[in-house]
Amino acid sequence: MKKIILVLILCNFVLLSCDSQTKLKGVYHLMPWPNAITENDSKFLIDKNITISVQGQDQGRVQQASVNFLRRLSNRTGVFIDEGFPVTSKKGQIRVAFDEVATLSIETDESYSLEIFNEVVYLNSKTDIGALRGLETLLQLTSHNAENYYFPGVKIKDVPRFVWRGLMIDVARHFQPIEVIKRNLEAMASVKMNVFHWHLSDDQGFRVESKVYPKLNQLGSDGLFYTQEQIKEVVSYASKLGIRVIPEFDVPGHASAILTAYPELSSKKEYSYSIERFSGVFDPTINPTLEFTYTFLKTLFTEMAPLFPDTYFHIGGDENEGKHWNENKNIQSFMVENNLETNHDLQTYFNIKLEKILRKLDKKLMGWDEIMVPNMPTTAVIHSWRGENEGIGKGGSIIKAVKSGYKTVFSNGFYIDRMLPVEHHYSIEPIGDNKLTKEEQARVLGGEATMWSELVTPLTIDSRIWPRTAAIAERLWSSKEVNDIDHMKKRLKVVSFRLEEFGLNHLKSRDVILRGMTNNQDITPLIVMSKICEPLKIYQRNKGGIEYKTFSPFTLFADACVVDAEDASGFDHVVNYFVNDPNISNTDKVLSYLDNWAENHVDFLELDENPKINPLKRLSENLSLVALKLSNTIQDKNISSENLKTIRTSIEILSEPFVDIEVVIVTTLSKLTTYCEANYLPN
Repeated sequence: MKKIILVLILCNFVLLSCDSQTKLKGVYHLMPWPNAITENDSKFLIDKNITISVQGQDQGRVQQASVNFLRRLSNRTGVFIDEGFPVTSKKGQIRVAFDEVATLSIETDESYSLEIFNEVVYLNSKTDIGALRGLETLLQLTSHNAENYYFPGVKIKDVPRFVWRGLMIDVARHFQPIEVIKRNLEAMASVKMNVFHWHLSDDQGFRVESKVYPKLNQLGSDGLFYTQEQIKEVVSYASKLGIRVIPEFDVPGHASAILTAYPELSSKKEYSYSIERFSGVFDPTINPTLEFTYTFLKTLFTEMAPLFPDTYFHIGGDENEGKHWNENKNIQSFMVENNLETNHDLQTYFNIKLEKILRKLDKKLMGWDEIMVPNMPTTAVIHSWRGENEGIGKGGSIIKAVKSGYKTVFSNGFYIDRMLPVEHHYSIEPIGDNKLTKEEQARVLGGEATMWSELVTPLTIDSRIWPRTAAIAERLWSSKEVNDIDHMKKRLKVVSFRLEEFGLNHLKSRDVILRGMTNNQDITPLIVMSKICEPLKIYQRNKGGIEYKTFSPFTLFADACVVDAEDASGFDHVVNYFVNDPNISNTDKVLSYLDNWAENHVDFLELDENPKINPLKRLSENLSLVALKLSNTIQDKNISSENLKTIRTSIEILSEPFVDIEVVIVTTLSKLTTYCEANYLPN
């Protein structure tokens, strides 16, 4: 009986704790959500007297983070802070203490505790990296009433679920200048991400200065590359934010740029090598049977390795179809002589040689999941990306990897360039119900959001990364039980506009593009349409990689539109309320949307026509027609068969892709039309 009572008490405690956490998520806009948070009755006022002090061995990272914290806090609150810089001669009102300075690695302790009282804030951590994470949480807690800004009284204990929480940015397809990288590093740190995976070479470009093989950047980059000093600058910048930098040099496939510079490495001599302008998977492949190949890569990696202090070095290894290997008689003879039956066996031969080269440079090889073979040393990290089963919670190669002894990082389910909605990424449960031992679970290091850059430029890349990546960051930091999509979206909206503090243009780039499309006319009618339109998903916009090239325009309507179109979700909610209860309030909310769209076409027609906006005329016209007729129907509570047919015809037109976008309210418009037919069509 006592056991039963104890179990009931424990269950009740867990339920109360979960309920408390849910209520707090409705109050605080924290992202990622911390491991544990409780409230007290305190309120720490933010005024001109606020001070911060740091106690620790070496205040380098934390000193800089504290200065940035004060600047951002002052900007958020409008408070004129007197002392400004962290105090050294006394204890501050915000007291930061840590035990040791961390060397960034997968072993780094990022945990921290935060406690806020009326007169003092305590932030304690084992390492300086934990202190950085705690300062971000404290800043997110900034609250206000009509009179004051303040930090609410809370106690937080926090620790990440996964040690690898990354963002990959491909700078090969479209080069991204240093300022783009830095602002995204700042944004990553603000949501506690800790790995920047830098995809530095591909068919479209080799993006690092090489002094030993200078033709790599001279002939393989269009002059768009990072100097070695710039690489060091970014690595240092990231380190101060508690972010590791993992370089990727993709071999043996995706090698057009490398072979443009050094065709003697190629598998097919009678081939004209040049930097690739299209997207996709191409034939040029490094020859793995030449001794010069390994001399070249050993020399190159020996030059590159010191630029990136991290233990891990990514060699790509993906999407090699081996066509040029099949066409080379010498390569085929080599395979026979060495008992290599398939191209996969030949690539394994290549990868193992690279692993030995990197091991001598004190680096551990990392590669996409094609590198996983029985004789690959388990020091290698398998980066999982393939398969319909997204997330290791649904199985796939990554389960095989961890059970075979490999450390793993997953990206399947986190391909943000596929333009899928935030709930898709947030719903990926990394471990799921797979029966992994604790040892096997520990091999799942974490995950990365991947930003492949075929369809992005420095103007648009932020809007493709953010804010969805903040939700992925929470998936990788917070506990498995933090999975409420509605709460996430509420917090994400706040986090999104806060990201502008770092110079991100994910919100403002829309208006920049639309002003360019209209030659600086009133962009309101295009904004209205952009709020219900999204870019085509899963690479439909550039199907087969044959439409857009490196220098194609990326300042079109599809580039102004973003995933999770702003008005689509709101319209769907009010329509659902209306069809279940068509009271005056719900009716007015639906009519507000419909009347706005109905009237928008008049404003659209006021724009001076040009080839960039003319294709949108059909969209605007049919949207207006559907909205007007549905609005009249709801107000009159009557619809004719003719009007019903007209509405359905226009909805069918709206369901077709327009200039690489889709109108994402079509399903909701159809739902509303079905309701009108059932309730307002005369017998």
